[in-house]
Amino acid sequence: MTAQYIEARFIYKQPNICIYREAVDNPAKDTSYQVFLSTNEETFRKSMINIASYILEAASKISSEQVSKAVSLLIEVYKERKKVLVIGAGRSGLVGRAFALRLLHLGYHVNVLGDTIVPPIGKGDLVIAISGSGRTRLIVTAAEAAKTVGARIMGITSFPDSPLAQLCEVVIVVPGRTKVAREEDYFMRQILGIHEPLAPLGTLFEDTAMVFLDGLVVELMERLGLKEEDLEKRHANIEI
Repeated sequence: MTAQYIEARFIYKQPNICIYREAVDNPAKDTSYQVFLSTNEETFRKSMINIASYILEAASKISSEQVSKAVSLLIEVYKERKKVLVIGAGRSGLVGRAFALRLLHLGYHVNVLGDTIVPPIGKGDLVIAISGSGRTRLIVTAAEAAKTVGARIMGITSFPDSPLAQLCEVVIVVPGRTKVAREEDYFMRQILGIHEPLAPLGTLFEDTAMVFLDGLVVELMERLGLKEEDLEKRHANIEI
């Protein structure tokens, strides 16, 4: 099954400005989009528009088949009351924490790698690994360790042939940078101070993954027959 065509329009409006961009593989139909980017001096606004436009395009390119497999696995884990461990480094880890919180609200038994109260995982439990490059050493090593004890691995990455993807039962390819940085490991990039222009480092992957996972939560709500009121019952009543 291939991803169906989804027409997604991105419209940005200011006085006398209307920017239209159609998703999928079609070129921009309104050249005012490019004109705006080349003439507007507000870098933050251009960056926001670029990121939002990129996410809209990504929404049409994420594989329906991959998502269907992921949803089926998550529902199976939910019904069997298996544990879920979410792992990710840096900003991908923060995206993972946000997703883990929503899984908790859905009723999953979920933890995040790095917390001091993480229970042991075992056969049939699910590890959700998030890495744009699919090569972050800490994440790959953790996934390998999980697999040795019989855990099932779901990967979210931009590279389906990466070491992480090779370990996974289910892989969801979320578009990000078209090239891996010259230093692939996240922590090494931080140590070396390697930065990239426009949408630096893994910004496009991280933002797209965040929005995708929020969409996946809504899909799970529908499939599990849950409403917002059900999630609210599991929302923290003591927060700092």
